[in-house]
Amino acid sequence: MTSFVFRNQTVEPFLGYDGMTYSGYGDISVVPGDVDRYIWFYQVPVNADSAQLAEEITSYRDQLDLVLASAGSGKPFIIFSLVDMYPLRLVGNDTAVIDSIAAFNSHVAQLAHDMNHVKWVNFSDFTTRYDAGSLINWKFYLMSQTLLNPKLANDFKQWWQRREAELSLIRKKCLVLDLDNTLWGGVLGEDGVDGIKLGGDYPGKAYTLWQQALLQLSQQGVILAVCSKNNEADVQEAWDKNPGMVLKRDHFSVLRINWQDKATNVRELASELNIGLDSMVFVDDNPAERELIRQQLPEVTVPDFPEKPYQLLLFFKSLVDSYFRIYQVTDEDRRKTEQYRANAQRHAEQARFTDMESYLYSLDLELDILPADEHNLPRIAQMTQKTNQFNLTTRRYSETDVQQRLNEGWTVYCMSVRDRFGDNGITGTIFLRPVDDTTVEIDTLLLSCRILGKGIEEAFVKTVFNLLRLDGYRHVKADFLPTAKNGQTADFYDRMGMTCQTAGADGAKHYEMALDGMFEIKNYYNIRVL
Repeated sequence: MTSFVFRNQTVEPFLGYDGMTYSGYGDISVVPGDVDRYIWFYQVPVNADSAQLAEEITSYRDQLDLVLASAGSGKPFIIFSLVDMYPLRLVGNDTAVIDSIAAFNSHVAQLAHDMNHVKWVNFSDFTTRYDAGSLINWKFYLMSQTLLNPKLANDFKQWWQRREAELSLIRKKCLVLDLDNTLWGGVLGEDGVDGIKLGGDYPGKAYTLWQQALLQLSQQGVILAVCSKNNEADVQEAWDKNPGMVLKRDHFSVLRINWQDKATNVRELASELNIGLDSMVFVDDNPAERELIRQQLPEVTVPDFPEKPYQLLLFFKSLVDSYFRIYQVTDEDRRKTEQYRANAQRHAEQARFTDMESYLYSLDLELDILPADEHNLPRIAQMTQKTNQFNLTTRRYSETDVQQRLNEGWTVYCMSVRDRFGDNGITGTIFLRPVDDTTVEIDTLLLSCRILGKGIEEAFVKTVFNLLRLDGYRHVKADFLPTAKNGQTADFYDRMGMTCQTAGADGAKHYEMALDGMFEIKNYYNIRVL
């Protein structure tokens, strides 16, 4: 990805040179069109004259608006918030600089709210990690106009890498939690339901605040799971009867409460959720259990647990900053716990049936096929960023990228799936690029892992093929591009009746198919095209 950076000081040591080009200091005269995105990285300059400095900061707003108008809405535009790294005040009640910074940052937040292609980054998330003496190296500033201390460049790059993932809606999916001395203080089997530490004074208050924070995390789309060596009946009693308990059984999508080794349990949790081990973060107070997971399941992220309960909220913040924060949350994210619990019910229901068709009839499956629009576009972009297993090409697109392809005449459909156990929300998408009046090429085809195993993917694609034929298309092209995670889709187009025309040594395959007739779709899929 290539980026053009508007800046008013030297920022190259932090954003780097690979794929980056930079404006002159304070120069907005050139807005190049041959880049993939724009970055606005102005910061508050050093000036002892507060009135003059406030006026300069105010001018940044007008400059930014001019650049945004010149750049248009076709490409992502990332704006760093302003931070005063040298807050010099000669008069205590002079708030001119503070007010102008606040006004600029408020304007940026409003721009990001109003424009899909604009995203803002709170730079104070980084600067507040350091004291004033560490933020600036005056020698470097006076010699090279580098206000932020270059010694912080490596720290910045790690922080910026995580922020870019956040902007792309990429994060870990599941937080796996131990119980004793992790979710509450004490050991349930020894201290009893009323003896574990929750609520009241310290340390119980620390565990209560920790659980409240975890509850908010789950409500923003992170799956919570339990992996604990305990008696499940005792744990259920604690959930039911301890008045200080914030997180109850319903807040967890899946459980492994037994005396089996935790590596096996975590594997089973990943299998039941149908997510990769690299999507999981394992939290346990016991260093031996953490080491077991690190050794046997290196894909799982295993942070160190704090030694003291009063450190739990700092630990929570580090979890969010490192693994779970994303730029925005979709409705599907907010329903994750409910959706994955419903999936567990589906698996249990499947065991009651001797044949797959009877099971599928029992689900009352409903599939809605919708064209991309302003309401579902954020979710569509999010799926391209996060979906790895059932993803035929694994191309990553931002909201702006999707909108640009729609503007170019592409057709993008998404699919919403629900059954008698619940609503999975938007869980599939297909991007169709017109080649000519009668030929279309599938650029992207993906489905969320949580709806696989019911033939929904074939019903979705057959429905889209039927729509294409009704629209006058008679030929479809498609590619399979292999990754380390999408091996299960290697023969999907073969199963759809497409013909492999070429196959590369790397496993990539190019398919074609004539749309000679309409596809028949099983009637246990209740499909609506909206």
